[in-house]
Amino acid sequence: MTQPEQTIRLGAVQAEPIWLDLQGTVEKTITIIQDAGKKGINVLGFPEVWIPGYPWNIWTQSVPQNGAMVKKYMANSLRVNSPEMDAIKAAVKEAGIFVVLGYSERDGNSLYMAQSSISRKGIIVNHRRKIKPTHIERTTWGEGQASSLKSVVDTPFGKVGALCCFEHYQPLLRYYQYAQGEQIHVAAWPAFFEVTKDSAWAFQGSPTASKLASQSMGIEGGSFVIVSTQVVKEENLDSMHLKELGVTDKAAGGFAMIYGPDGKELVEAFAPDEEGILQADVLLSDIDDSKTLLDPVGQYSRPDLLSLLVNTNEGKHVVEK
Repeated sequence: MTQPEQTIRLGAVQAEPIWLDLQGTVEKTITIIQDAGKKGINVLGFPEVWIPGYPWNIWTQSVPQNGAMVKKYMANSLRVNSPEMDAIKAAVKEAGIFVVLGYSERDGNSLYMAQSSISRKGIIVNHRRKIKPTHIERTTWGEGQASSLKSVVDTPFGKVGALCCFEHYQPLLRYYQYAQGEQIHVAAWPAFFEVTKDSAWAFQGSPTASKLASQSMGIEGGSFVIVSTQVVKEENLDSMHLKELGVTDKAAGGFAMIYGPDGKELVEAFAPDEEGILQADVLLSDIDDSKTLLDPVGQYSRPDLLSLLVNTNEGKHVVEK
């Protein structure tokens, strides 16, 4: 007798971190994980650099003006091997869920935009870094090496992978995700704000464009997509100079969503300033319907004409011979 297919519950976090506060945001992270466990969520995605928050100051102030902020940011970034990460892993194990955690990783005296995939047993089964921080981000964070290209892991809930923010605008990187057989994709984003016609801010960094990029990944790759984002509340706008620079005049930033493998919205969105976990129940077999029509690494491809070259050799700071 054929066993009934497992229904998988996906969760997308939309929330405000405790800004530049490692301990505070770790505590909030654990609370969210516990809540997700109670809701029966199987796969939970957090935003980009959720711990200790995406510092919009890097866009609204100059590098010299941000000196003190960056020093505090480094002091409040998360180390992979730390009591704080141990507490998060223990919470994941207790909740019995699979989590993709976005955070600013401190390694020595350098920072990276990291994502760690944590299994139901509380074990980090994949760790990656954003391979190319975007524009001014490169004044704060370093680049991921070859190991960061592989983010897709087998889980009891399917093959789960992840990318950060503008990595969704890198077509070769997206294609490599598809080639790894990704079924559930976590698209981690910071807080973004709508860009008006007369604004000097780039439209690519708007909620509308970011959702389109995430949705396109679902359509193109035939995967479910969890879009997770941050929120900035009214009382924190001024500290990041968001009103002063005309980025936004109100609490906003959130645009969380969950997409199906055909690009369809599966949930009703929160308000841009609302916090919570969006959730959707899905069947992985729905991917078959989408890939029957469009499989870019299968029947709808021509590797004899077009193929991707990937360098998986890790760069070394010191090579001894």
